[in-house]
Amino acid sequence: TGPDGERVNVVWIERGTAGARECYLAVALDRASQCLTVMASPDGGMDIEAVAASSPERVFTARLDGGHYLWPFQARNLLEGWGLESVPAQELASLVRRLAALAAEKDMTLLEINPLALSEGGGFVALDAKMNFDDSALKRHPDIAAFRDREEGDPLERAAAEKGLTYVRLGGSIGTLVNGAGLAMATMDAIKQAGAEPANFLDAGGGASEETVAAGFSIMLSDPHVRGILINIFGGILRCDIVAHGIVNAARKLDIAVPLVVRLEGTNVAEGRRILQESGLRFHTASSMSEAARLIVGLAAESPQEAGV
Repeated sequence: TGPDGERVNVVWIERGTAGARECYLAVALDRASQCLTVMASPDGGMDIEAVAASSPERVFTARLDGGHYLWPFQARNLLEGWGLESVPAQELASLVRRLAALAAEKDMTLLEINPLALSEGGGFVALDAKMNFDDSALKRHPDIAAFRDREEGDPLERAAAEKGLTYVRLGGSIGTLVNGAGLAMATMDAIKQAGAEPANFLDAGGGASEETVAAGFSIMLSDPHVRGILINIFGGILRCDIVAHGIVNAARKLDIAVPLVVRLEGTNVAEGRRILQESGLRFHTASSMSEAARLIVGLAAESPQEAGV
């Protein structure tokens, strides 16, 4: 949440619970070890990153053997660290096992209970929960996808996701359309080195079609702060001629009033360049990424026009 806050559309009211202690408990996907990991701390209700930075000894972590299991000795060590020796270790181990099973079943990258309260009756109560899901796995969880609030988030980012594009608005003035996250990051660095700020991260991916490229143009041009667009494509799976057709079709359908620089390399690059040259449309081309970045930054600085579709 930024300094301006967010509009509240729904309020959920729960019955109050008197808790004797508030702790932190989470099951997260550890990509390095490729397994689920439990994280726990006696300091519940706080930002766990802040606790880990200031008092790392108060954060317990353990890999879950077999994907789901916290061994009883691990649970006992955890409870002793919390000062809750009276709580049966099996109760905590059972809770972790159920959380891990749910996280695995629903393809979660994080299932966090913060705070986890120990009630006056001696049982655990989840006072709040946070769940992060793997976006790439949502297709097999339509029940989870149905909960997505279409009013939340940036409207351009939502529109891009519906077209299969990975788009993040960054607030700069140079729009980018690139294939591959690594090349996209390098392109944004090149724009910064050339003296401007990228307006977005937009990864068309390896399976982009002419329609996808055109959709990317429309989304970029919907950002009123865009003063120039840089297309940087290294054709591997995504052929340069496909990208060129998408660029030409988009330019003919949309009112592109800002400078456009295209850099193509890789599969069918000669055909892609021929399509651009014979289109009769105004494009600037570059042979290297640094040249393309310098060119678009210079052209955008000279152009009084901003985008807007």
